[in-house]
Amino acid sequence: MRVITGTARGRRMGELSGMDTRPTTDRVKEGLFNIIQFDIEGRKVLDLFGGTGQLGIECLSRGAVHCTFVDQRKDAVKLIRENLEITGLTDRAKVVQGDALSFLSGTSERFHLIFLDPPYDANLLNSTLKRIAAIDILAENGIIICESRANQDLPELPAPYQKDKDYRYGRIKVTLYRKGC
Repeated sequence: MRVITGTARGRRMGELSGMDTRPTTDRVKEGLFNIIQFDIEGRKVLDLFGGTGQLGIECLSRGAVHCTFVDQRKDAVKLIRENLEITGLTDRAKVVQGDALSFLSGTSERFHLIFLDPPYDANLLNSTLKRIAAIDILAENGIIICESRANQDLPELPAPYQKDKDYRYGRIKVTLYRKGC
């Protein structure tokens, strides 16, 4: 697993052992960042189910001003911190160990990009999307990026949130939601 481009380009990051964390594949990651490449620089990012931290770290490498990483697992939080050290991006990051929905309930920050890639079998994606819309932490013209199984149906959200487009990569689907004015 490596950083694709930016200030940390080519740096190899650590991965978690076992099957509890499913890192985004290189193919999906490259496709995803081709889609949002012009929406990163100068933005605040939330990597809500951080895992290895690779999505938020890629954003930081590409010029995001700050990224908050949240993961419930102690070993994931430790690895995110290590990967931030490896890439030299610690100074623009905050790492939080805790439950994603609890973090959402307690934050008043606004984010321009929110990555949602929860464990597929945990059934957290729909409830997390609805919570984000309810507490309205996405900045105007912000984007929520969801990774799920290709056959998973994701909900419509109330205005000003709009379900944008699905991108399929084999058995994986990336869905974008945008917040209008």
